[in-house]
Amino acid sequence: MLSSRTEDNIMYERMLDGQTQPSYEEFTEYCGERKALLEKADDFLINQLHAEKEMRFPYGKHYGWGLKYSLKRKHLCDIFAENGAFTVMLRLADSQFDKMYEGALLETKKLIDNKYPCGSGGWIHYRVLTWQQLEDVFKMLRLKAGIG
Repeated sequence: MLSSRTEDNIMYERMLDGQTQPSYEEFTEYCGERKALLEKADDFLINQLHAEKEMRFPYGKHYGWGLKYSLKRKHLCDIFAENGAFTVMLRLADSQFDKMYEGALLETKKLIDNKYPCGSGGWIHYRVLTWQQLEDVFKMLRLKAGIG
C-alpha cells in the first residue's frame, strides 16, 4: 500500500506496508534518482554526527517506513523514503532556525516560515531533491546536534 503526496504537481509515494520491513538497500533504492542524496545524508549522520539509526514504522500509516537517527538519547531526525525523493523530518528551536535562516535557500526559508509550531520551535518536513537542499539540511542537523 502506498500513500501519494503531491508537491508542484509531482507525485511522491511512501513505503506504507507496515507488515513488511524493507532492507536498507530497498529503502534507498526506492528513492530512485535521489538515492545518492539519501546515501550521503546517511553517511553524514553516521560518520560525522556519530548518530545511531533504526528502521521503524512511526507516526501511523501516512508516514510509512523511516530511518530514525539519534545521538545518544537525543532524536535528531527521521528520514522517510519516497518514490523519487525522501523527506527529512526534524524539530529545531526558533533560535536554531534563526541561526541558519540567513544564507539559506528560498525553499528552506519557506519551510521555516511555515513550520509546524511546537514549544519554542517547530517541526519541518524537508523533501530533498537537490544537493543544495541537502546542504541546508546538514546545517540544521549540525545545529540540532549542537555543533553548528
